[in-house]
Amino acid sequence: MIILAIGAVSGWLAGIVMKGGGFGLIGDIIVGIIGAVVGGYIFGFFGISVGIGLIGSIVTATVGAIILLFVIRLIKRG
Repeated sequence: MIILAIGAVSGWLAGIVMKGGGFGLIGDIIVGIIGAVVGGYIFGFFGISVGIGLIGSIVTATVGAIILLFVIRLIKRG
């Protein structure tokens, strides 16, 4: 259940940062969960640690979701 909440919050935050305004509850959860995987991989690859716990998870998932949305927009343009 906490994974869904983290996904929803991080997807919503990424939508705001990327000027998308969010994607609805289900869309935010999906973007946030995929973003958590992307963020975890990228942070791990570069050896970056944002801490443990809820805040660290939200930060990691939000950064990953922002990167995900950026890449999706690049693909849509091209």
